[in-house]
Amino acid sequence: MKKMVKQVQSLVALAAISLAMTASPLAAESRDRDQDDSVKFDMIVSAGAKTCLPNASGSVKITPVGPVEIMEVSVQGLPPKTEFELFVIQVPKAPFGISWYQGEIETDKNGRGHERFIGRFSIGTFAVAPNGAPAPVVFNGPFPDASLNPPFNPIHPYHLGLWFGSPQAAQAASCPATVTPFNDEHNAGFQVLNTSNFTDDHGPLRDVNPSAEKTKD
Repeated sequence: MKKMVKQVQSLVALAAISLAMTASPLAAESRDRDQDDSVKFDMIVSAGAKTCLPNASGSVKITPVGPVEIMEVSVQGLPPKTEFELFVIQVPKAPFGISWYQGEIETDKNGRGHERFIGRFSIGTFAVAPNGAPAPVVFNGPFPDASLNPPFNPIHPYHLGLWFGSPQAAQAASCPATVTPFNDEHNAGFQVLNTSNFTDDHGPLRDVNPSAEKTKD
């Protein structure tokens, strides 16, 4: 009888050790998820690109890191070896509203691309022009630079949009060769991806709220 009790005690001890070893990684994984304040969302193909690039898509991950956010953008289903321009915009479709040039994403031979951007991509993102002021005129293409800005109160651009770097690249992909101002020289192609899967007044950047996470902590 004593021998049987000892065997049972040994089995219980082994089971407890096994459970502890199994639970530790799970607990760590759970903590990682709890501590990860990132926000993930998709970009969808624009209405104009559905015919020529029906499989185009994008995914975005924004992670608050102290005073800034890290935004990682991945795209796929696009023409290979092609440059695209990423903008933070007020509304996802025309007329777009306040827009600023965030950077470039270049696709690989498989039509995939990825880029990381560091800046302010959250509920606190805004643009403001308290007054009009002279502006440098650098480019005089189809959309020439303005020499004076209009004053406007704070505006929050919470959406993203991705444009062909040139109308020639769009045409090579059997897409419309529309010229738009969405590159550094203001002679880009048309929009490919956007965040119109969110409402105009509640773009995905609005859901990134580092201050709220600090309050929870």
